Amino acid sequence: MTDTETETITVADVSDGPGGDAGADPGTPVSLPVVELLTGRGFVTGKSGSGKSNTASVLVENLLANNFPVLVVDTDGEYYGLKEEFELLHAGADDECDIQVSPEHAEKIASLALEGNVPIILDVSGYLDDDEAKELLLSVARHLFAKEKKLKKPFLMLVEEVHEYIPEGGGLDETGKMLIKIGKRGRKHGLGIVGISQRPADVKKDFITQCDWLVWHRLTWNNDTNVVSRIIDAEHASAVEDLGDGEAFLMTDWSESVRRVQFHRKRTFDAGATPGLDDFERPELKSISDDLVSDLREISDEQERRESELADLRQEVEKKEQRIRELEAELEEARDLSRMADRFAQAMLQKAEAPYRGGEGRNLARAGTVAEDQAELHEYEPDDETSEADPAEATTDDADDHPAIEPNEWPTPGAVGGGDGAEEKDGDATPDASNAQTEVTFGGEAADEEPSTSVESEEKPDGTASTPDGPEPGTREAVVARLRAEIDGLPDLSRRMLAHYRTEGPADPVDAHVAAGGTPEGPMAYGRNRPLRTAGFVEHVEEDQYRYALPDRVAEAFDGHLDGDALDEAVRDVERAFVDGETLAAEATDVRAADERDEVEVVDDDVVGDDGFVDEDAVLVEESGGAPASADDATRQQMSSGSESGSDDPTSRTDAEIL
Repeated sequence: MTDTETETITVADVSDGPGGDAGADPGTPVSLPVVELLTGRGFVTGKSGSGKSNTASVLVENLLANNFPVLVVDTDGEYYGLKEEFELLHAGADDECDIQVSPEHAEKIASLALEGNVPIILDVSGYLDDDEAKELLLSVARHLFAKEKKLKKPFLMLVEEVHEYIPEGGGLDETGKMLIKIGKRGRKHGLGIVGISQRPADVKKDFITQCDWLVWHRLTWNNDTNVVSRIIDAEHASAVEDLGDGEAFLMTDWSESVRRVQFHRKRTFDAGATPGLDDFERPELKSISDDLVSDLREISDEQERRESELADLRQEVEKKEQRIRELEAELEEARDLSRMADRFAQAMLQKAEAPYRGGEGRNLARAGTVAEDQAELHEYEPDDETSEADPAEATTDDADDHPAIEPNEWPTPGAVGGGDGAEEKDGDATPDASNAQTEVTFGGEAADEEPSTSVESEEKPDGTASTPDGPEPGTREAVVARLRAEIDGLPDLSRRMLAHYRTEGPADPVDAHVAAGGTPEGPMAYGRNRPLRTAGFVEHVEEDQYRYALPDRVAEAFDGHLDGDALDEAVRDVERAFVDGETLAAEATDVRAADERDEVEVVDDDVVGDDGFVDEDAVLVEESGGAPASADDATRQQMSSGSESGSDDPTSRTDAEIL
């Protein structure tokens, strides 16, 4: 058996009064075994002014006097008075401390305490941020626990205001969990803990019930005395309210009785005493050796250097981020200007070349005629012969060869086809106006310069009329043909990218390029995307995102004269340039797998169903005389019969034929 195991310290005397040990005479010294104090779990409680901090100081003074180091977690800055008699390291955040420390110093503090046998006051009262103080305590406690697993040296950790770290109500943070861990498992490693609090009702009961020794100073609040009643009994709960200053009930596992004792007064300066009217005189305190704090100062210097470097780096990063924001703003502004310029140029050129104005719908970005990023202006320069012609003669020819149609008017059957349906103005119509179909153009191009665009009817040997190859200028078919020609002129990858935008919605050009069978390289993807953008088939909507804009392009080509189903049909006709017919037909009829909802009960064998429309739109009639099976079939038959009749009467032509 070692001296430590048998050594004791005297801290109090037996007191007379209710609740005391009847077998002990008043004034008998009370000694406590050192090893139980250093490795056990203790709890000291009492209301403010009852003497609990004095009791803790007496315990520490006796341990230090016998060369047993301790670590005191000081939450109120009242233990520095111990330096009046003992050489301790006072570490914290105040200038009065021997050194200012942070969690980075925790490992060194634990090493000095356990390996250097240096008593330490960890003063956390100077930290303005409670989280910072808890982080420091957590780091020190972890290093003490880890080192004690190897050293197994008896060492006491005393924690003031322990209810702030291990409260009864609410959850525990990491610091509280660490203190509970020391209370439960520290004893086997030689690490003891003492908790001090003025409110036992606020301390987690798991900690109190695990303690080997307890000191109960004066308590008056019912919740606190109820704790005494549960831990000891009702008699002591009643008597605890009448205890004097420094007087307490001492309860230990190594003693079978509860003793009423009077603790000694501390010998060192009482920094926690209530200030009086007398002048405050600070005693001469012992200085700590420079050798003990040299390593801690090196850590502080290194920390300051890192913080300085971090501050410089943060400032540099902030400057770069600011520059990035400025460049992004400039880039976005440039993109906006570029989009505005593209849209304006496209709008002007498409307006000038719109078929309803008599133009041929020439596209400046047509493959094989111009570069992707440069328009050929000479396409719009008049021929030398035309430019040198007599202006007056040209004006006369224009007046004779072309009807008077306002540029913003959509060609009517009369204007396009002439014939009996054409209206006369003031009776001045030419005699042959009803026999020839007039070409719809602007006055800048003579009819004899482009004979291929003439729409005059030719008579076949059998007397029937025939039309020249290609759609009539100024008609719906001409607009569709021109747009399809533009799409046909695109590279294959660009057409497949357009199909991707059509099915997927807004997408990144790189994703569209990959889906079309291209590589994921940005320059290649944007190069294939450029013809689509300049032609108006796709439109930039946000950063790296383009949307399918062909319907808008078709609507612009017709200058708003088509809408609803007619516009949708025109769009589908244009899309046939890059979408297979089966897909378009399926989309138009909303084809889906048959199920019980599509079943139609057939009453008569002669009754047939619809031709692909849903049940609600089916019109089932008895088959008789070749009657159509649905309203849509009837419409198709009417359109078909109208076109086959070959009638020259413009008023008898259907809307589908006109458009």
